[in-house]
Amino acid sequence: MTSPSPERGPVIGAEEAVEHAEIVVARHRKLSPFWWTLLLTSALLSIALSIYVIFGLGNRLNLYVPLETEYFYAMLGLLLPLVFLLYQPWPGVGQIDKVPWYDVLLAALTFGISIFFVLHGNEILEDGWEYVPIINESWSLFGLEFEVPPALPEYLAYIMWAIVLEAARRGGGMPIFIVCVIVSIYPVYANFFPGVLEGQPVSWEIAAAFHVFGTESILGIPMRAFANLVVGFLVFGVALQFTGGGAFFLNLAFAMLGKFRGGPAKVAIFASGLMGSMSGSVITNVLTTGVMTIPAMKRVRFAPAYAGGVEACASTGGVLMPPIMGATAFVMATYLEIPYGEIVLAAIIPSVLYYFGLFVQIDAYSARYGLQGLPVSELPRVVNVLKEGWYFIFVFALLIYMLMHMQREAQAPYYATALLLLINQVSARHRWDLKKLMDFLVGIGKLFTELAAILAGIGLIIGALTLSGKIGSIAYELVNIAGQDVLVLLILGAVTSFVLGIGMTVTAAYLFLAVTVSPALVQGGLNELAVHLFLLYWGMISFITPPVAIGAYAAASVAEANPIRTGLEAMRLGTVIYFVPFFFALNPALIGQGTTWEVTVVFTAAIAGVVLLSAALQGYLVGIGRLVFWGPAGWALRALLFAGGLVLMLPGGELVGFSNAQLNIAAAVLALPPIAVAWLANRSRTAAAE
Repeated sequence: MTSPSPERGPVIGAEEAVEHAEIVVARHRKLSPFWWTLLLTSALLSIALSIYVIFGLGNRLNLYVPLETEYFYAMLGLLLPLVFLLYQPWPGVGQIDKVPWYDVLLAALTFGISIFFVLHGNEILEDGWEYVPIINESWSLFGLEFEVPPALPEYLAYIMWAIVLEAARRGGGMPIFIVCVIVSIYPVYANFFPGVLEGQPVSWEIAAAFHVFGTESILGIPMRAFANLVVGFLVFGVALQFTGGGAFFLNLAFAMLGKFRGGPAKVAIFASGLMGSMSGSVITNVLTTGVMTIPAMKRVRFAPAYAGGVEACASTGGVLMPPIMGATAFVMATYLEIPYGEIVLAAIIPSVLYYFGLFVQIDAYSARYGLQGLPVSELPRVVNVLKEGWYFIFVFALLIYMLMHMQREAQAPYYATALLLLINQVSARHRWDLKKLMDFLVGIGKLFTELAAILAGIGLIIGALTLSGKIGSIAYELVNIAGQDVLVLLILGAVTSFVLGIGMTVTAAYLFLAVTVSPALVQGGLNELAVHLFLLYWGMISFITPPVAIGAYAAASVAEANPIRTGLEAMRLGTVIYFVPFFFALNPALIGQGTTWEVTVVFTAAIAGVVLLSAALQGYLVGIGRLVFWGPAGWALRALLFAGGLVLMLPGGELVGFSNAQLNIAAAVLALPPIAVAWLANRSRTAAAE
């Protein structure tokens, strides 16, 4: 057990925290005014185009109504060129404040090809360019007419394929690039692969046409989710940040929780959960809220590694917490063809269990080591914080109402953003001038650009697996390996999700698994929504699990702590997340899929189980006291308590093989003896001290 540190650190302001995070996570070139204006214009046009399509303004105003593919090509044309303007080819190569000629050429080529596809949207569908990319037309130039080469679309498809791969490399990193390259060309060389991966090869021409002109690759589920759902929520999240929403939630957390024992760590749970839900990025979340919460935790004598672990866990869970949950949840809704509100409802119980486990562990650690909160005199008052930022809560309420009750997932974030900006301009504290408006649009442009590049690259993976027809055979092979054993299937899915989550973004890992692993799990008798949430959760676990644990390592850099120790602390604090996905996959009552009585029973038992499990991990149980005594015997008692908590969390059901009553009795048999021994030991110790 890591002991508390006496180190102290200043609590910096929330505005300073955001500025610090922007400096740390800066990955882009410093654009000149010309390129900066181009970025701003592209962001504005992409938002306008999204609003035009999502709100059906073409029909309402009797204007042109674009085909869905034309809309997607237009979004690619607005955003993909910016990848080559914003990102250097290689980190540290070239001038950071100058765009070289070859990147200008790539950007212009990307834009030109995308516009060509937009202008030929009807021909692409009607003439079947997905199968035979041939054009029959002539162009007029300076009074001269000449025939367009019939194979021009084929050549452009090859170029666009390469452009998307390079954009994915710059926006998402080398691991995504390598996976996208290998999988996207797989259909061409399928006959060279071994075992279940061996298949009938296709020509380069067919592969390129399918990737670029089809609706299941570059223009497939990832791009469809981005253009139809994600864009609005990204705008809302950036608007919250630029209007002071991040600072408001941080200050509210400090005002509500800062004075209690271990207060700064409890603040991290609340603030990072909300911030992570908005940003959808673990690293950005750590570097935004962590620069404020980690020094505050160290100030009240939390060990640096423990403080970093708390922030890493809180930031990771934010991406899994409703109502926004990052881009992956929207991709999931598109893939499953269900309302986004269903995913939000399903994610509530698992996220509550995760954050409750984190809260109980922090409280137990604080009680065990006598850690206090911050002085009340240094904390803001709840009334004052709410007076200054009440409208953030009101806007969130509007968003949730439109999502859950009105089920207008695509339009809800735009209404919420409009209301937020309107109120913000009335408020003197955060009112924007022209510069802040420009910064807001540029921030949107950067975020759009990175995500569009990654999602277009991921689309190649989906397209290749669809074209090769290997999705069904991979699922069949997994079922054969597991021998119809559901638990083995889940373990295979968890390991695969974890490994892919190490080298790929969460969205990329999820989509790859959604088309390959999820069919096998669903065929094994598991609930489909539970399976997809299971894959999402296990794809996130690598952020807090050594040896990678990039979320924990980012927090360690802020905490000035040992990265490995911080990762181990994060792993212990986030223990609940390793088990809950298995539990709701085995019984979907833990994601609200069941009768009200069953959901209530399993949720109540799970809450009690989390308390016992957390007490065993931290060596302190509320109402009983310390659980640290007698050397190896004490560890054995804590192991029993841990096992009892785990059994209590496990929901009963057909797949588990035991009823809830049987599991509760078994949990009592395991947990009550160590609790009784600890109570007697602490009572004897208190009597001896007196």
